[in-house]
Amino acid sequence: MLVLSLPFAATAASRASTVAPSSVGATAATASDASRAQPLARGGSIAGSRNPLTVAAEGTRPVQEVTIHEGDTLATMANFYDVSVEAIAFANGLSDERALRMGQKLVIPPAEGALYTVKDGETVDSIASHFKVDPSVVLTYNRCTFEPEQCAPGQKIFVRGAELPALLEPDRPTRDVFAAAPQVAQQPRNGRLSWPVGGVITQYFWWGHTGVDVAAPYGTGLGAGDDGVVVATGWVAVGGLRVCVQHAGDLTVCYYHTSAVYVSVGQQVARGQIVAAIGLTGVTTGPHVHWECKVGNQFVSCLSL
Repeated sequence: MLVLSLPFAATAASRASTVAPSSVGATAATASDASRAQPLARGGSIAGSRNPLTVAAEGTRPVQEVTIHEGDTLATMANFYDVSVEAIAFANGLSDERALRMGQKLVIPPAEGALYTVKDGETVDSIASHFKVDPSVVLTYNRCTFEPEQCAPGQKIFVRGAELPALLEPDRPTRDVFAAAPQVAQQPRNGRLSWPVGGVITQYFWWGHTGVDVAAPYGTGLGAGDDGVVVATGWVAVGGLRVCVQHAGDLTVCYYHTSAVYVSVGQQVARGQIVAAIGLTGVTTGPHVHWECKVGNQFVSCLSL
């Protein structure tokens, strides 16, 4: 039987510290295939081969192994490779984002999700249920429908969009903290709501995005938009570490993805007072704040207030 394989052009770009890229669910090209990886003009001969390559789905990236250098953190690596710190931590069995060592090797997942080794007795359905995704996500990305061996015990698969465990930090609350809001002063707000940080808007408010994303350097302070009372702090699954402040006029303003919170529930804050710092917690690909405003139970654009 003759198997036909179309020639392809391979390109690769990686960080200087990349050691050994590999592909999830795809056969990697070897040196012996180099002569076959040559572009041919349309109308040229189609080369036959006994070793056809399975090409990964468009838009997928290889799994990469990188080396930690001075100044590298999970946050900087996540920002560079466009995934969350939780995704990198899960792929490397880390529970503390500060537990990196110089020279340590880190595996970088191909996208946001879980890089996972299938265990004995597990099925596609049980894995999907564990990570709270549809089974088709596991089947499609890893090509398990037509190549069941890709999801066999011992195989490393990738679960795109998986729900990942949060990282542990000594100063991060172990549970979300809420309190009944003290009576907010009834005097009107001090003019328009002030920006939390002098940054760059990377995403505006729209029906599918409940806040305004403002990018700024990691660790930059976030100021309260007006006088108010802190009504919630703590960790949430997607927004990471956040703080919410209630203002007059039934307005609540929340700041998500912070690296630190400097106030506590029930505390009175003044306009411009630093309440938190820009971070990378939760699901985010770069240091920014998700600035979210609610009047009563209705989301509104913070830029309109």
